[in-house]
Amino acid sequence: MSTEPEESQSLIESLPADLRSAYEVLAAGAAQVLPRTGLAERLLAASQERRPLRVKLGIDPSGSELTLGHAVVLRKLRQFQDFGHLAVLVVGGFTGRVGDPSGKTATRSAQSAEQVIANSQGYFDQLMKILDPARTEIRDNADWLAGMGLAELLDYTRLLTVAQLLERDDFAKRFAGNVPITLSEFFYPLLQGIDSVEVTADIELGGTDQTFNNLVGRVLQKAKGQPPQAVLTVPLLVGIDGVEKMGKSLGNFVAITEPANEQFGKLMRIPDSVVQQYATLCTTLHPAEVSQLGAEVAAGGARANQAKRRVAREIVTLYHGARAAAAAEDRFNAIFRDHRLPTDAPAFATRLTDPVHLPALLTAAGLAESSSAGRRLIDAGAVKVDGTPVARGCYELPAAELTGRLLAVGKRKVVRVVPEQGSPELE
Repeated sequence: MSTEPEESQSLIESLPADLRSAYEVLAAGAAQVLPRTGLAERLLAASQERRPLRVKLGIDPSGSELTLGHAVVLRKLRQFQDFGHLAVLVVGGFTGRVGDPSGKTATRSAQSAEQVIANSQGYFDQLMKILDPARTEIRDNADWLAGMGLAELLDYTRLLTVAQLLERDDFAKRFAGNVPITLSEFFYPLLQGIDSVEVTADIELGGTDQTFNNLVGRVLQKAKGQPPQAVLTVPLLVGIDGVEKMGKSLGNFVAITEPANEQFGKLMRIPDSVVQQYATLCTTLHPAEVSQLGAEVAAGGARANQAKRRVAREIVTLYHGARAAAAAEDRFNAIFRDHRLPTDAPAFATRLTDPVHLPALLTAAGLAESSSAGRRLIDAGAVKVDGTPVARGCYELPAAELTGRLLAVGKRKVVRVVPEQGSPELE
């Protein structure tokens, strides 16, 4: 019977008090730490060598908007920074052109160098909403991979076997299903491992879909005479639907650049079953506070609602500040608890012809997908003008009854109708 868990616990308990405290925070919420003793060993070694850990995170920008799902691993990286360690961001200036096959059921389209650069520019502004720039080192793997000679690359390929690569779940499924796997995709884990050698990483972070790639770094570092990095993976965040992984294509996401009101409103929609997960992965709360919130959610009722509010406030505060979080909660209360109309609804400027065809106005204002959808919303009693429901079948209204008024569909979609600049304001 293996004694590895007992050895790991013994090592953790033997850490000095400050390192043990750091370990508890850094390991909290982790999906896996590999090897089990890896994080504790690296913390102890760095302390003895009087240097910060070099904590690597690879980034292949493939879009322009970061969500709370993307931010999970960045929050973990920030925790390392808060304990005095260095974040090493490896931008995929080269690997981004290859395309990470992790979790993919088909070959991913490669990006051009121009696309990688364009996406990177938007990413960094958002990354630094989370990370401490003073403790961040940014490296571009094109600096060492783009100019690598074939002989050196072949030397690296001898350290991995095709059989090892086919152990990856996504590759195994595609191979069994006769779905093509390109040679460039086989190279991706190797290239990511070379990154770890080049930046002499002590720790590599990633989602659970990156475990195999991160472990390749350990193999290559050991072969090159470096202490092999420890690997810490974080869970994939469930979306606000509480079911699927958070993703923009599913519409179940919260973007870190969204306005405070939108963030708070979306977070109040998460089911109770994932409140503790959000507290763990998306906030800076101490593990003991997270456990207490979990107990409050389990109690149900008003206590569960208060726990959810606490998590929503904590997350909005991270990206917009405490004042904005408090204002967002007040607005949420006014609309959903007190049933008051919002005073800060965005203005929708339009030229109103008398009478106004309401379904067309709803469509133009972005409150309905089409005029036919607008008619259905009216008939369902979902459309209100200054809080008064529009009567079923009432598709036209005098312009004077809409000018300056709040036009709403449900509680979330609200605009204030104002005359277009240059058009006469109707009395």
